[in-house]
Amino acid sequence: MTSNTPNHPIPAVKYTFNVVPLSDALAEELSTWRYEPPFDFYNWSTWEVMQQLGIEFGDAYIRQQQYAAVTDGDGALIGFAQFFPLLGVTRIGLGLRPDLCGQGQGLGFFLVQAIVAEAIRRAPEDEIDLEVHVWNTHAIRTYERAGFVITDTYEKPTAAGDVTVHCMCYTRTEAR
Repeated sequence: MTSNTPNHPIPAVKYTFNVVPLSDALAEELSTWRYEPPFDFYNWSTWEVMQQLGIEFGDAYIRQQQYAAVTDGDGALIGFAQFFPLLGVTRIGLGLRPDLCGQGQGLGFFLVQAIVAEAIRRAPEDEIDLEVHVWNTHAIRTYERAGFVITDTYEKPTAAGDVTVHCMCYTRTEAR
């Protein structure tokens, strides 16, 4: 693991994030986020299309059961999380608002910490894992600093074709 090494220091600044229900208004805002290539495959359909098709957080039940918004201390939407239940595992998906990505301020690290804390609150006995594209080295380093380790690598089918992903599992140690 690479946490606390000179190349991957954990930021000294601590941010205040709140994990809250993903309301209709926040879901609509989230659907407008646009990432630059190569991350543009994370762009959502429009809110109207998501509601019409009942996909992802456009389905009110799925949104209530699996999705959450992450807001800053002022209540601004800065990220989101999906808590996908598997047998004995909570698989998390997450995203940081595009204009906040890659600024080197450690926002991603603290976002991951807030989401992991919420996953533990929701299902304290579950293991926690996530999937990340193998080429996304910045995200992998962030997840490692937050306590995840790569446990598997495999091909995953997507609408755009197969992609290679790492499965990363959270290690529950207190010393981070």
